[in-house]
Amino acid sequence: MRAEPPPLAADPTALSRLLGTTLDALRDGARTRGGPLPAGGPEAVARRVREALGKPLPETGHGAEEALRTLVRVLAEGAADPAHPLCAAHLHTPPLALAAAADLAASALNPSMDSWDQAPAASAIEDRVTTVLAAEVFPDAPRPDALVTTGGTESNQLALLLARERQGRQGRQGRAVRTVVGANAHHSFQRAAWLLGLPEPVVVPTPRGTLDPAAVREALAALTGPVLVVATAGTTDEGLIDPIPALADLCAAYRADDRADNRADLPEHRHADLHVDAAYGGPLLFSRTHRPLLDGLARARTVTVDLHKLGWQPAAAGLLAVRDAADLAVLGHTAAYLNADDDTEAGLPDLLGRSLRTTRRPDVLKTAVTLRALGRTGLGELVDACMDRAQELADLVEKAPGLDLRARPTLTTVLFRPNGPGVTDGTVAAVRRTLLAEGRAVLGRAEADGRLWFKATLLNPHATSGDLAQLITLVEGSTHR
Repeated sequence: MRAEPPPLAADPTALSRLLGTTLDALRDGARTRGGPLPAGGPEAVARRVREALGKPLPETGHGAEEALRTLVRVLAEGAADPAHPLCAAHLHTPPLALAAAADLAASALNPSMDSWDQAPAASAIEDRVTTVLAAEVFPDAPRPDALVTTGGTESNQLALLLARERQGRQGRQGRAVRTVVGANAHHSFQRAAWLLGLPEPVVVPTPRGTLDPAAVREALAALTGPVLVVATAGTTDEGLIDPIPALADLCAAYRADDRADNRADLPEHRHADLHVDAAYGGPLLFSRTHRPLLDGLARARTVTVDLHKLGWQPAAAGLLAVRDAADLAVLGHTAAYLNADDDTEAGLPDLLGRSLRTTRRPDVLKTAVTLRALGRTGLGELVDACMDRAQELADLVEKAPGLDLRARPTLTTVLFRPNGPGVTDGTVAAVRRTLLAEGRAVLGRAEADGRLWFKATLLNPHATSGDLAQLITLVEGSTHR
């Protein structure tokens, strides 16, 4: 006789009981870890996981409660915890509790966003929320839109795909679209060009950390065919913002030259669209104080924004916003079992053109809950808090005689390093690894000005002045051992 099947997530009683076990395991694992990272390094973590996991596929199962208790605890014990104020290496945000709770609801209901009959309400929520967020990016555009993505890499790939399709796969004169990026740009553009069969991006040096419009103009002059110029609003290493208005002027001037010259051989040669990778800096749109840093953003053709960075969403929560919804028509696709023509003509929404993925989660729900709960003002205050923490950390570094500050932060990234005789890039790397191995602090690393720097990326709005001071103390203490 077969055993009763395990309960489904739609059973609130069963789910509630298992959630209690899960939350207890999260708490116990974090207590055992005791810091931002497990001590001991990779081998110690792997050993603890092996011991807890045992046989990943046992002949006879251990039961739901035991499995959750054991594996969630070992996961939490071995986590790099972004909610810990001394975990500040990457663009890895501590998610809001309300967003995580909403994500649980999405997992329990499990809508699939590839056809309306799998996600009636979820598709309507996504339609409304993406429309509103697109309007935040492009407030003056008549028909903006946005797609939900897994993050900056997918968004940037889609932006390059749309640019390719706007020009035709080889352009009207047989020339593939070229991408012009700064040396400061995200690595995803190289991979996107490779995946799409396009030429490697033209990389413009950024010795000062941001794109120089004069250097971009020089790069464009050497190219033939259509071009996508990429600006970055929040570089990965330093959190810098390229001069978006000047780059938008440059692209617009090329298009104006097309019309003025009225020559058949010039439109492709001189056609340049602007894409802004604002995966990091995009949520500054919610801040009344810092929104001006994104001036010119609305002049782009496409914009990448991640809400699992300065939006405090569980990953993934990316967006690609487009100024003109008509650009998305090329993503249209028909699969008779999902969006048959007669169903679409009868009024059932067609969802396949909203992503290159088929099965996808309703990641928009957590964002919708967050927007409703906090509003623009609440989100802006969280952005401002993290921006303030970065300035405060920079102040502490400047006051510390044994440390050098790379520059005042633009966003929430602070680069610094120890100074004094005998301090080398090897010193910085070794101190970082020591802090990681001891589980005491998680700092990133970045190369700038020909040197290696500690990188602190401050995305925790609960971090305090005392936490920042402790971080400085740990670095100084580890440097002088």
